[in-house]
Amino acid sequence: MALENTEGKLFLVGLGPGNPALQTPAALAALQQSDVWVGYRGYVDQVTGLAKDKELVSMELGQELERATRAVDLAFAGRTVAVISSGDAGIYGMAGPVFRVLTDRDWDGESPPVAVVPGISALQSAASLLGSPLMQDFCAISLSNLLTPWETICRRLEGAALGDFVVVLYNPRSLRRTWQLPEARRILLEQRAGATPVGLVKDAYRPGQRVIITNLEDLAERAEDVDMFTTVVIGNSTTYVHNGHIVTPRGYEEKATIRSD
Repeated sequence: MALENTEGKLFLVGLGPGNPALQTPAALAALQQSDVWVGYRGYVDQVTGLAKDKELVSMELGQELERATRAVDLAFAGRTVAVISSGDAGIYGMAGPVFRVLTDRDWDGESPPVAVVPGISALQSAASLLGSPLMQDFCAISLSNLLTPWETICRRLEGAALGDFVVVLYNPRSLRRTWQLPEARRILLEQRAGATPVGLVKDAYRPGQRVIITNLEDLAERAEDVDMFTTVVIGNSTTYVHNGHIVTPRGYEEKATIRSD
């Protein structure tokens, strides 16, 4: 991926799960070519060791539009800006807020140029630590109703349950949002067996990493193990557990009896 440093440019960079070994060369190149880095404080802190002669603009969670606005302002002023996300910038990351701000400013699609630099997403990181849970069709659903009405989230959960999708839950639980995960479990249990395997991956590839395998019935008892840094992977009707790994067979012709070894 060629990344040319031009006057006034936006790089939307996905850092991956946090381990430097899992950052892509393209992401590192974009960081090096940028003179300003903008991002959530925790994510900027992950790469401050590379930040020689860089201007750092760190903000808190919940300030996504403020970060995007600042980055766009800097790019229009002729700066080369890296907007930092964890995982992939285009999956619940900063690509959306930045393009929204650009749209509001009637951006011409060319000046400043924008390059989205992909990273390893949270669902990929979680899946790699669990085994092979995403071998069939799957969907990602955020349980945060701060920007999406809960009624809409419910319809998506119901559709995923009816369609027998493997479901990956982002933003499953916070200090203030404690009821959404139990509600999602209830909706899925209407169509899915209680023995359906569930993987909880917290801080994937970071210090304090924790991987828990449970099932849909017992998920209610593991609520305290889930926070905003946890990715929840819920299997479909063919998913099973084998020797500490969650496995979804490649096709329904290989359908296995759900079991927990």
